[in-house]
Amino acid sequence: MSFTRMPALFVGHGSPMNAIEDNAFTRGWRELAARLPKPKAILCVSAHWETRGTGVCNAAQPQTIHDFYGFPQALFDVRYPAPGDPALAQRIAALVKSVKVQPTPEWGLDHGAWSVLQVMYPDADVPTLQLSIDTSQPGAFHAALGRELAALRDDGVLILGSGNIVHNLRTLNFRDPKPTDWAVRFDETVRARIAAGRIDDLCDWRSLDREAALAVPTPEHYLPLLYVLGARRNDDAVSFHNVGYFSTISMTSVLVG
Repeated sequence: MSFTRMPALFVGHGSPMNAIEDNAFTRGWRELAARLPKPKAILCVSAHWETRGTGVCNAAQPQTIHDFYGFPQALFDVRYPAPGDPALAQRIAALVKSVKVQPTPEWGLDHGAWSVLQVMYPDADVPTLQLSIDTSQPGAFHAALGRELAALRDDGVLILGSGNIVHNLRTLNFRDPKPTDWAVRFDETVRARIAAGRIDDLCDWRSLDREAALAVPTPEHYLPLLYVLGARRNDDAVSFHNVGYFSTISMTSVLVG
């Protein structure tokens, strides 16, 4: 059986509240989903599953993980009951040669995954699983892993990276969503390098801008982007969506293919 080659997509997910709000960003996600072929399955690399080593969730029915606090009860009430895909988890473990990928039922779908998918695929009828991020590894490691995973696209699997190009909660101003100059500049710099295909520059993001340490104080929200860029083929177009900001968070999404 053949499938349409799926694109790879990085989504700036922002606040978990996007799962239950209607705004410009969620409308953008919904429009993207309507444009894409329906996936056979979704492999999500979320900022919110950090491990030593690399794991893949092989649960037949992944749990909805509410990995946050201080939000309204309505958000904690959300369940995203998409089925898992244990066979795909095993295939991923066999496909990746650069590192041992450990299948595990000990995870599910965290808010980096379900807050986006709740909007894009509200019927929760696409088998979905997550790959963890080993943040102790350098950028080139994650891009290389994305290249190995790219073969899944030919079998109808949507590779979905979920994070934020700029993500600094320590400097976030909830009262004033106007973006800082350095947040906009770093996001623009990253987009320019993506458009030029300069993935090696992006793997060394600390050298991209004099204030990179402000834009990416910790790597977990940035690294999912490298999986998506690693999965890019030479003939893939790249486009940008939801380019916008909330203070020191960039909501930019990147579609490959």
